[in-house]
Amino acid sequence: MNDGFIKLKLGSHIIVHGFDESNKEIAEDVIVNEYSEKWVAINRIKSIGEKFVLTDYIDGRWIYWEYEGSFQSLEKRLGKYVG
Repeated sequence: MNDGFIKLKLGSHIIVHGFDESNKEIAEDVIVNEYSEKWVAINRIKSIGEKFVLTDYIDGRWIYWEYEGSFQSLEKRLGKYVG
């Protein structure tokens, strides 16, 4: 994806800190009560699903963010960056 930012309403998320000796994710669940607006760098988005946006984070970590809205509306908003 290209450079730039997109404003998303993000909520609860899962931070993946790495993997254990059995190659199982070491994950931390972060539960929040409401969504908040955040600017996300387009080039940090790795995947989008029906419920989560996967982004990279510092020190090789990954974050699965729950987002507000539909997959189709997010797909339309990001469509101009996919090529």
